[in-house]
Amino acid sequence: MRRAAVLAAVFAAGAAMAHQGVTNPGVMARMEGMSDLGAATKVLGQMAKGQTAFDAAKAQAAREVIRAEAARVVELFEAPEQDPKSEALPAIWDQFTEFTLKARALEEAAGGDVASLEALRGTFGQIGAACSGCHKAYRK
Repeated sequence: MRRAAVLAAVFAAGAAMAHQGVTNPGVMARMEGMSDLGAATKVLGQMAKGQTAFDAAKAQAAREVIRAEAARVVELFEAPEQDPKSEALPAIWDQFTEFTLKARALEEAAGGDVASLEALRGTFGQIGAACSGCHKAYRK
């Protein structure tokens, strides 16, 4: 649990710097959630690609961040709030049913096994595909 707290603190610091000037609180919450997802995905990606050593505890902590944030995606995007700094496309709300399905696909992918490097690589591929599918359709 301690590692998860450390990861969360690191993710929060990065998000604070990246989203300066956002005035809409709903958009800020979405951006912070997406930043946390991105940072945790980066941790898994670096391990999967051999850029950092595999660490089962760190992989598990990152996976839990992804699972938690993925579970909030639909709620965070439910209101069609905008901000000039937002990268969310209006298609999210025009196609909210499809968006919800893509968000749930990320949540499901994040439930995969990360106990070994081989398992992490399979799970990471599914997480990456889920992220990419949503970003291609719904992000500037």
